[in-house]
Amino acid sequence: MAFLLSPGNCADISAAPALLDKMSAPRRLLADKGYDANSLRARLKASKTEAVIPSTKSRKRPIPHDAAAYVARNMIERAFCRLKDWRRIATRYDKLAVNFASAVAIAAIILWWA
Repeated sequence: MAFLLSPGNCADISAAPALLDKMSAPRRLLADKGYDANSLRARLKASKTEAVIPSTKSRKRPIPHDAAAYVARNMIERAFCRLKDWRRIATRYDKLAVNFASAVAIAAIILWWA
């Protein structure tokens, strides 16, 4: 597991390659439509990772995905909601990214442990 802080004004998909570099190749990647890009799909295919990403409406031919596996993405969204229960994380009081990343790591450990 890994996480990466990115600026709030950039798309999540722009940070996806750097995040994938920080970890070993996963067996399956669950992501929303914002990650539907040919470049990311090619990278996942090269590392033998199954892309569970629904296609955007702009695709002429939608790429099929495992809908049963995509349901598990709900756990990811709930984890982010639980992290945002911590006021320090939801409002980001910290000026330094390293302090904020430390707070996220501590909160994640406590939530995982509980």
